Amino acid sequence: MRVDGREIPVSGSLLQPLIRRTSDIIRVVLAILSVAIVITGSLITRPEWLALEESVSNIVGFLNPEQSNMVYLIYGMLILALPFAIFIELVLRRQWKLLAGYAAAGWLAVLALSFTGTGLSTPKWHLQVPDRLDTFLGQFLDDPRWIAMLAAMLTVSSPWLPTRPRRWMWFLLLMFAPIHLVVSSVVPARAMLGLAVGWLVGAIIVWLVGTPALEVPLDAAVRVLARRGFTVQGFTVVHPAGRGPLLLATAVAEPAGEIVVEMYGKNQRSFGAMRQLWRLITFRPSETAPLHGSMQRAVEHRALMGIAIGDLGKADCSHFTVAALDRGWMLYAHTVPEGTRLADHKSDVLPGVWRAMADLHRNQITLGDLQPDLIRIKHGDTLFGGFAAAEFGSGDVQRNSDIAQLLVTATSLFGSKVAVASAIEVLGENAVVSAARRLTRSAMPTGIRRSIPHWHKDVQKASQEVRDQTGHDQIKTAQVTRFSRKQIIQLILLVALVYVAYPFISQVPTFFSQLRHINWWWALGGLGISAATYVGAALGLNACAGYPVKLRWMTLEQLANTFVATTTPAGVGGLALSVRYLQQSGGLTTTRATAAVALQQTVQVVTHLSLLVLFSIVAGTSSNLAHIVPDATVLYLVGGVGVGFIGLFVLVPKLRHWVNHSVRPQVKEVVRELTDLARNPKRFSVIILACATITLGQAFALWVSVEAFGGGTDFVAVTIVTMIGGSLASAAPTPGGVGAVEAALIGGLAAFGVPAEVAVPAVLLYRVLTCWIPVLLGWPVLKWMSDKDMI
Repeated sequence: MRVDGREIPVSGSLLQPLIRRTSDIIRVVLAILSVAIVITGSLITRPEWLALEESVSNIVGFLNPEQSNMVYLIYGMLILALPFAIFIELVLRRQWKLLAGYAAAGWLAVLALSFTGTGLSTPKWHLQVPDRLDTFLGQFLDDPRWIAMLAAMLTVSSPWLPTRPRRWMWFLLLMFAPIHLVVSSVVPARAMLGLAVGWLVGAIIVWLVGTPALEVPLDAAVRVLARRGFTVQGFTVVHPAGRGPLLLATAVAEPAGEIVVEMYGKNQRSFGAMRQLWRLITFRPSETAPLHGSMQRAVEHRALMGIAIGDLGKADCSHFTVAALDRGWMLYAHTVPEGTRLADHKSDVLPGVWRAMADLHRNQITLGDLQPDLIRIKHGDTLFGGFAAAEFGSGDVQRNSDIAQLLVTATSLFGSKVAVASAIEVLGENAVVSAARRLTRSAMPTGIRRSIPHWHKDVQKASQEVRDQTGHDQIKTAQVTRFSRKQIIQLILLVALVYVAYPFISQVPTFFSQLRHINWWWALGGLGISAATYVGAALGLNACAGYPVKLRWMTLEQLANTFVATTTPAGVGGLALSVRYLQQSGGLTTTRATAAVALQQTVQVVTHLSLLVLFSIVAGTSSNLAHIVPDATVLYLVGGVGVGFIGLFVLVPKLRHWVNHSVRPQVKEVVRELTDLARNPKRFSVIILACATITLGQAFALWVSVEAFGGGTDFVAVTIVTMIGGSLASAAPTPGGVGAVEAALIGGLAAFGVPAEVAVPAVLLYRVLTCWIPVLLGWPVLKWMSDKDMI
């Protein structure tokens, strides 16, 4: 590179990789979205758009035929001359390499719109001038391929054209639709497809070929540094522009010898803007630094923070130049970082690192990015680098973030014990415990994640070590995002509830039409019976867990459990909620809580089957039971699938390992609990009674619902229907068995002679009492328990 008569060598590639050209990628994405919107609108709302355009054309089409023809002729000649004007501009500017992309963009745009359902359709542009000039121009203006060609050519050449001609050319092209509406000659809807496709083709070519923004203005950088007293002798590319800036090791004349030059282009500006927007959307305002209005302001902020930290003697380099260059580039220059990296020292330097950071905090300065490579030691003093995320006048949130980041960095280098002990020694236990709330994945910045290979494990190690050394068993996690994991899960559950409730909602009109025949006393009794089942479930789970919490709180948990179980397939969410509640409120370990839930489910299944056998014997109606039990083919199929699953878990090593190390210990725990139950008759009786209350309570609720609409069968038959039909339908893939439960119960009642005009509203009332009312109450209860940290 020759600058002002001097030859300055440049080592390394300055070209940005394709995946880092953020501005060009954004342009391609927007072009794809525009094509998708145009195509979707054409397929879905084409008649409405045509009617709207016709109405608008009638309103704004105020010109008479002679005036319309004149406007059409003038605009047609201008739009016909547009590609030639671009061509002449490129030739005058000697953009020879761009001419190939210019021609390719035009041909590809025309080709893209030439494919139809019947094959390739070539443009029918007759170059012989016909009798009427407007007819000749109409051959081009009415063809979307011409518009696509112009849009593609203009997109490719725009970055290389002067600002004023580029704006006028785009204005001329985009006036296509308004002109046609005014002259009322054609409907411009199809031209939108041409514009969108042309823009997409041009955007892809620009992304592949590049723009002037990729050309690094090193000559301007040399002149800026010369004005600051640094004579550049050569550049060496340390890191090409991509996610971060273009990093150049710059050899200069004495006394400096070498400095570091960072150059930021338009792609860094686009990536930075997207990152700021993403953090603004996903993180809380207290976690988000003030937005920078431009890349220049962001670079200036970094330099100014470096100067402020340097005044305190804590910066690893001196900052001396920030300048705006040609083509939207920014230059930021500083001296080579001093000292040696923290990783090259032993753990005895950690107290000095913590004291240096505490000094910055006392001066209301936080660093915001404490990667291992940004911390250096010089003659026993700690120096910091980076400063892109540094803030002045920061509060407790930023200070705690610094402490948490340094805990993770120190853990990755020296181990968690030394890292936490040195932090407590310098900062005190309270400060470390407060910062430990931020030892989470979402609270760690991108720099920490990139620079530390196993950062997530180091976060867990540091958090556990803080608990061990301070004695705080429960350290509440700080919420740094706008929506916590619990809130997202609750939102998903609420959406799932709407989905699963839709079949029921569609039957609501029929149900309400039958309410005029209902006996409300029976319905009120069914509601009381339904409430008793939750008390029984709470009593049984509490007994299985060893009575760790009060019965009323456990009953509320079972109510919230109904909401979660109904909105998750197979009710797995309800089981997980019970385990979580026993951990949080009962103080049980994960293994102990899981074993308690598994024990309750095991006893529930055994009790359910025992009652089914008992009532089947009492009923003595085996012929009627055949209407409910599936035929032999279905049973064989279910058995075959079960045997296949067993074989799968036996043959696949990972599944076998999971069974041996995760499932088997839980099974042993359940067996041990069952053995202990056999030796404790009082506790055993409580659990059996509670499980029987659930099963018989559901049967009573269905029987009461049938009686509310006139009756038609006895309690024994309804109990069999509830246990067999409900159990079979519970295997349905829909959350809460919605649809399957109703169908099974209605069919079972019909098998015992209950007429349809009684069975249908009775089952719907039963589901309202035992499912939908508890679900509606369970949602606020779940939210309340979540706010109280009970789950």
